[in-house]
Amino acid sequence: MTNKKANRLIKSNSPYLLQHAYNPVEWFPWDKEAHKISKETGKPILLSIGYSSCHWCHVMERESFENETIARAMNEKFICIKVDREERPDIDQIYMEAVQAMGGHGGWPLTIFLTPELKPIYGGTYFPPENFLVLLEKVSSVYANNKAEMDSSANQIATALTGSELDKFRLRYNDEVSTLKLQKMYQNLSSKFDKEFGGMSRAPKFPMPGTWKFLSHFAFIFKNNEALHHFFFTLDKISDGGIYDQAGGGFARYSTDRKWHVPHFEKMLYDNGQLMSLYAIAYSLSQIDRYKEILYETLAWLSREMTHGSGGFYSALDADSEGVEGKFYVWKWEEFERIANKNTNKFAAFFGVIPEGNWEGTNILLRNQGVPKEDQEEIEEFKSRLLKERNKRIRPGLDDKILAGWNALMSSGLLDAYDATGDEVFLQHAVKNGTFLMNELFIDGKLFRSWKDGKPGTAGFLEDYSCAIEMYLKLYQSTFTRKWLDFALQLVKIAYEKFYDPADGFFYFSEQSSDLIARKKEILDNVIPASNSIMANALFKLGALMGDGKYIALAKKMTFSLIDLMESETEYTSNWALLYSYLVYPTSEVALVGKDFEKLGKAVRKEYFPNKVIAGTKAKSQIPLLANRETSSKNSMIYVCQNHACQLPVTNPDEALEQMKDNLKIIKSHS
Repeated sequence: MTNKKANRLIKSNSPYLLQHAYNPVEWFPWDKEAHKISKETGKPILLSIGYSSCHWCHVMERESFENETIARAMNEKFICIKVDREERPDIDQIYMEAVQAMGGHGGWPLTIFLTPELKPIYGGTYFPPENFLVLLEKVSSVYANNKAEMDSSANQIATALTGSELDKFRLRYNDEVSTLKLQKMYQNLSSKFDKEFGGMSRAPKFPMPGTWKFLSHFAFIFKNNEALHHFFFTLDKISDGGIYDQAGGGFARYSTDRKWHVPHFEKMLYDNGQLMSLYAIAYSLSQIDRYKEILYETLAWLSREMTHGSGGFYSALDADSEGVEGKFYVWKWEEFERIANKNTNKFAAFFGVIPEGNWEGTNILLRNQGVPKEDQEEIEEFKSRLLKERNKRIRPGLDDKILAGWNALMSSGLLDAYDATGDEVFLQHAVKNGTFLMNELFIDGKLFRSWKDGKPGTAGFLEDYSCAIEMYLKLYQSTFTRKWLDFALQLVKIAYEKFYDPADGFFYFSEQSSDLIARKKEILDNVIPASNSIMANALFKLGALMGDGKYIALAKKMTFSLIDLMESETEYTSNWALLYSYLVYPTSEVALVGKDFEKLGKAVRKEYFPNKVIAGTKAKSQIPLLANRETSSKNSMIYVCQNHACQLPVTNPDEALEQMKDNLKIIKSHS
């Protein structure tokens, strides 16, 4: 590579952009220089958006961006800009919507042609090299010969893009809290359940953690066995499939088939953080050892492969190694047989390994059966041998940038695992990560989104603020260390200043910027829930903890505006539906006071009860939930409250949990 000439991307801090730094394409990053040159020369822009672990992004690079003929055509006819969608999701949102509006489907790599004013002309996703070369000629020719017509069309598309997701839906504010509406939301989901293989009836399958989080809470409050069964059934199918790394822990991004057997092998931090939360919930509800095992295996993967020495978590592992998708993770029969030695048949049956291979002549490890107790130690020892052998291979590429929002999702998962298991090892990782984000990504009164090699990169978006607020709120409730709560409150104040739109009560995704043609509001939940729904959930919990009505009022306003959408599109509003369930059933505000407050907190958190906030102190505290609750008794006290009205204090966590459950029964009897 040293004999190749570097382009402008060589100065980037993004691993994805650096992957393209020696392409013969004269790439620009997204900056004012590129926009200025486009305007001065009149050349349209070719914008390519992707991310470092994207398989088809690598394919298009090899086929087109490293091809001298194609690169020459790109350089002659266009100003070529590369964007890392993980660093600049604001840019990606705008132009992904443009491509979809043009009648295309979404996905990466995203390839879109723009006017010098950054307005969309035409776009798509992956283009084979022969098609791409023809497309370059055609777009350049049409733009040169029909510029006025193309500019007019681009103006129309750009005007349509200035709206937000909110503009697509008829908002109808309805503050009726109704168990019937919750039932309708569940029915909307359950009609799409895949009862044979778990998840939803389609392929490919993404885990969609927010959907199953809502399902677990619905099952809990309604004692709905069908919902609870499908929750456990789905998590079992995921963890038994190839989407879960049976040898090394951690989850791949999605399954290409209905059975969860064949993954798209890239591993993303945000998936694993949210799935950590789900398996923690499953363990809290069931005490089944398999769920606990997954928590520890995923933590082992995180520690081994994804953690910076200072406590930050890296973003992703590539699907490819040596240019082949999944090569690092799959096994040839001969390799497996050699490692298994005399126990080949036994281990092959357990992991679904066959001589001819279960995928493209190789084997993806599955979990075909439960492990009898007498075989548990033997299976674990064999998995260690597999992992040791696998570690000798050429590893997939690591995207070692650290993203604030994704780190917060992972730490939230670790805190949920700590609550479920009581094991301090999960808490230690979360505390170290929370400290890292506070010290390294919060600079001069603002949160940065990205960090690499000691340097912050892009400024934070609503996703980063909302995920961080939610995580620091959890971190306070797991440690009762006041600085975490204070930092969450500080981030809320900044988020209001940077993103809040008083016109409709929702938050913009990004700050106002002169180099964007639109400013979006993210409403629909996806694999990562919408930043507005994360923010609304965090504001609600913060309001309950701090006794601050303005936070609760805003969370309610946002949620009640989307009731109709929740009923009709529950799968893509599941995090909103979760918040709605908190509004239907009362929040338990739990105050722990006295010398044993930390021990009591651990006990109260261990049992699954999602709609609660907890504060604790040994003596005096200015936190409203704890104010004037000093105890003169030798015993530590637990106060269970609702809307700041408290029941008689108790000393036993089991009694407190019964009081919390009784609150649900009282409301149900009046529903």
